[in-house]
Amino acid sequence: MLDTLRKGTGTWIAKIFIALLVFSFAIWGVADVFSGFGQNVAAKVGDTEVSTFTFDRAYRQELNRFGQQFGRPLTNAEGAQLGLPQQVLGTLIGQAALNETARQMNLGVSDERLAGDIQSDPAFVGPTGTYDRTRLAQILRSNGMTEDEYVIERRDGLNREQLAAGVAGGMQAPLAYLEALHVFQNESRDIRYIRLEPDVLGDIEQPDAAALEAFYEEAKREFRAPEYRKIALLTVTAETLANPDAITDEDARADYERDLARFSQPERRRVQQMVFQDPAEATAAAEALESGTPFEELMAERNLTDSDVDLGLMSRADFLDDAVGDAAFSVQTGQTSEPVDGRFSTVILNVTEVIPARTQPFDEIKDQIKAELAEREAQREILDLFDEIEDARAGGALLSEIAERFGLTVTEPEPFDRSGLTMDGDQARLPDANGLIPGTFDAEVGMETDPIQLQSGGFVWYEVNDVIPARDRDLEEVRPDVVAAWRAAEIARRLQEKAEALVTRVQNGETLDAVSGTEGLEISEAWGVTRTAGFGGFAADAVDALFAGPQGTAAAVAASQAPARIVAVVSSVMIPPFNPDADEIQALLPEMSRRLQDSILGQYVADIETREGVEINNASITRVLGLNSTQ
Repeated sequence: MLDTLRKGTGTWIAKIFIALLVFSFAIWGVADVFSGFGQNVAAKVGDTEVSTFTFDRAYRQELNRFGQQFGRPLTNAEGAQLGLPQQVLGTLIGQAALNETARQMNLGVSDERLAGDIQSDPAFVGPTGTYDRTRLAQILRSNGMTEDEYVIERRDGLNREQLAAGVAGGMQAPLAYLEALHVFQNESRDIRYIRLEPDVLGDIEQPDAAALEAFYEEAKREFRAPEYRKIALLTVTAETLANPDAITDEDARADYERDLARFSQPERRRVQQMVFQDPAEATAAAEALESGTPFEELMAERNLTDSDVDLGLMSRADFLDDAVGDAAFSVQTGQTSEPVDGRFSTVILNVTEVIPARTQPFDEIKDQIKAELAEREAQREILDLFDEIEDARAGGALLSEIAERFGLTVTEPEPFDRSGLTMDGDQARLPDANGLIPGTFDAEVGMETDPIQLQSGGFVWYEVNDVIPARDRDLEEVRPDVVAAWRAAEIARRLQEKAEALVTRVQNGETLDAVSGTEGLEISEAWGVTRTAGFGGFAADAVDALFAGPQGTAAAVAASQAPARIVAVVSSVMIPPFNPDADEIQALLPEMSRRLQDSILGQYVADIETREGVEINNASITRVLGLNSTQ
């Protein structure tokens, strides 16, 4: 909703602030000490302050927006991991920089201009199609904003809009820029290439001890054992609380009688249906069947297969046409019906199988009913037990003590890393609880953590019992993996060296045909390769190399499937003509002009921040976010 409120500042400002982020992110942490300012200030540009209240409100809005994308609320710690505080603060500092300059220039808008701007905002249009003050009050109240705060923010927005328009408003992208972009997007090239697969290298010998040791020392970090954590879990779900033994036979039978239809299966029949558009043709077919012609033979005469006539296994209620359903359930197995006038055509039915109606006996499903009743009862107990467990934890009780008090079970899964893998590389057996793994690695041993609601219902409480620090593994622990990595790296290195040697031969005057002939490799061709579309056989960065020079450019590039390498030669270059009056160019002009304006304004804001100075109260922001310094 706050996005809606800020529409009055114009689409200019909305687009500009996206560009401002690029120039403002680096500011985070520039000044950690705020001497002479109160705790209610989050940042300052020159003499213009960003209050902690403003930062908190903007951050909550951004956190909620991302939460909607994730499908669940995000914690402050998760928002910090996504970089949301930096992004929000960067935007607010960019606004403050423009506000500071507007103040120094004495920019402003009249009350009449401001009132007209607010009243023309579509967000505040009421049922009559005109400005509705009640609508404005409702929106402001739902967003925790007073009218005075909104008017000030709206006025500041209009001032920033004036400044932005003065700096870059109306600037048009030059035609030379559009032409360069047109060439960049539409130039195409034909490529001839040969592909080098690992088999061209022959056998790769095993590494000797010294080579393997040297490789491991250089790549040791890749084989490092991650940090593992061991936790205790107390899971409360309907399944864990359910006690089927407490359900009596009488209660189970009463539920059985109430829901008898669920345990009953009506009579079903497998039916074949032959359709006739002409009733006379149906009568003739019925006479043929009556005289002994098999239904299958009649199907063959009409070029029908089983799939053409089979309706499947159906109950009486499955038939949408009552006349057809009545006929299907009036004949015996192996018999055919008389012609039936259905809703859309005349049909003849053949019943091939009859499965009688059946009701499951109570004794056969008694245990299932008891389990279901027990789970329903447990579902009602979960919230009551949740409150009792939280009260016990508030009193300092450990999960093990709580489990003993309420007859529950504490489980201890194998230690796992941040990706949820155990020390054996298997997926840890953890409950389906969003945030459990991040929460585990944000907590300390013995620290009380918040319960997590399970996707399937219920709750889980957890405690970190042990932290197994990350460490460098000994070579012997990971020898097979190191040998495999050495081999992969060696193959890639040798393929690259061979590809570069072949490129050198081409650059020295040999044709690609001559090179491929001596190597016994086949030449392939890729036509009309562009920078934007690329080519499926090349890696993304390969296209850049092949567009780095003129016709005849040769390069050793990566294939889309590693570790193969490609020796490619540009055989032709096609540059489409540039017509500045073309529809696509004219359609591109406004967008490119806006991007150029945003870029210039972004540089202008960065210059203001450098000139006026930016101070950030990290301690105050940390308090607002409720995070400790390490987070």
